[in-house]
Amino acid sequence: MSTAYHIPVLLHESIDILGVKPDGVYVDATLGGGGHSRAILSRLGDRGRLISFDMDSDAIGNAPDDSRVTAVRSNFRFIHNYVRWLGYGTGVDGILADLGVSSHQFDTPERGFSFRFDADLDMRMNTSSGQSAADLLNNCDEQRLADILRIYGEVDGSRRAASLICSARAKAPIRTTSDLNEALSPILPAVAPHKTLAKIYQALRIEVNGEMRSLGLLLRSILASLRPGGIAAIITYHSLEDRMVKNFFRSGNIEGKDTADIYGHRHSPFSVITRKPVLPSEAEVMQNPRARSAKLRAAARTEQ
Repeated sequence: MSTAYHIPVLLHESIDILGVKPDGVYVDATLGGGGHSRAILSRLGDRGRLISFDMDSDAIGNAPDDSRVTAVRSNFRFIHNYVRWLGYGTGVDGILADLGVSSHQFDTPERGFSFRFDADLDMRMNTSSGQSAADLLNNCDEQRLADILRIYGEVDGSRRAASLICSARAKAPIRTTSDLNEALSPILPAVAPHKTLAKIYQALRIEVNGEMRSLGLLLRSILASLRPGGIAAIITYHSLEDRMVKNFFRSGNIEGKDTADIYGHRHSPFSVITRKPVLPSEAEVMQNPRARSAKLRAAARTEQ
């Protein structure tokens, strides 16, 4: 794996917290550049097994060439289906998910993830299916577009941004990053306009890929796939993701609703390991600025 593809975030912290057993079965839900997968594999013995998932065809090629590894090109929401199909119906020992977009995706202009390049607005993790960001921008209702920007990007002035996009597309379709950036120019601040663009691009990417729905399905799949004592470790990059993971680990549901027995004892299918999220060190952030917003949370599956 070339580190140019993607520098794994919180690598040592996440692998340590998994407590990899030499003969265990583990899942890397987000293969990406393969860094986390290789670190897990380095701690497995001959009888250990690793299942690595990614729906990006570029990423699948980064799976370690090792008989102990099964690479699956699929959305991580289907982990439980594959865990059962591969014969691990009693559950796996650990699941790791790094929810961030890979450096390769950000730095490949034709993928359309970044406002830094003049390129077609695609943003799909799986380029063979679904609507692109351009499709969304040119067909989405203005109110819905404003909601996407507000909820997924926490964009100040989301209504104004949606209005500018709709006015621009009425004159000509928005097809490229340059088209979108130009349409948004009236609301971009003179100082650090990239911060506003980053929020808008994040919101569009989340919607295009159905990331929040997929995360909810991933969490339920993790619950179904872990054996008692098995550990889930998840790295998030924005507050919506982190809140969902925190709620799920604490209560067993993404809303964070507590359930209790008649004696008032709270029930949860997890025992939280990280009372506070693990954050990257200053040294890691200096080496990899994209790690700055990362948060690692972990929990162990309780007895069923």
